[in-house]
Amino acid sequence: MTNDFTANPAPLGLMGFGMTTVLLNLHNAGFFALGTMIMGMGVFYGGLAQIFAGVMEWKKGNTFATTAFVSYGLFWLSLVALLVFPAMGLGSAPEPHAMAAYLAMWGIFTAIMFLGTLKMNQALMVVFASLAVLFFLLALGDYLGNEDIIRIAGYEGIFCGSSAIYAALAQVLNDVYGREVAPLNFIK
Repeated sequence: MTNDFTANPAPLGLMGFGMTTVLLNLHNAGFFALGTMIMGMGVFYGGLAQIFAGVMEWKKGNTFATTAFVSYGLFWLSLVALLVFPAMGLGSAPEPHAMAAYLAMWGIFTAIMFLGTLKMNQALMVVFASLAVLFFLLALGDYLGNEDIIRIAGYEGIFCGSSAIYAALAQVLNDVYGREVAPLNFIK
């Protein structure tokens, strides 16, 4: 077996996820309207960049990261499709209960993926735990039609996305400096 000298794709995937999640949840928290900025990020950075990172992780033999990045990349693409297709006359917008089911399924998937992070670093544990909470809050908000829950989810989503950005940049800085500059485990 040859040594793998390729770059670590995880920071790319985590940044695509993190930055797009922060922007969408600034909207959910009520800071600005949903627009093409968020959808553009959803397609290109949240969607395609994560899929690219997942394929690179596949080449490294990392089943967890491949599953996570490709799945969440496709989540972003499907979410944009759910928003854009009805505006293009390609079907009707999902009913709130249907969106709640969609988000709940992603919450279940994320909660199970969180179990995998228990064998990884604590930064990833925070990302996946907070993402599972985010999906369930958004599902509950849609199911109940409660804007206050969605606003709370927005703030929680800002935290979640920020935790992914931290995990990504910590890996980049630790690699560049050849030592731990930003810890991925907070409790030793």
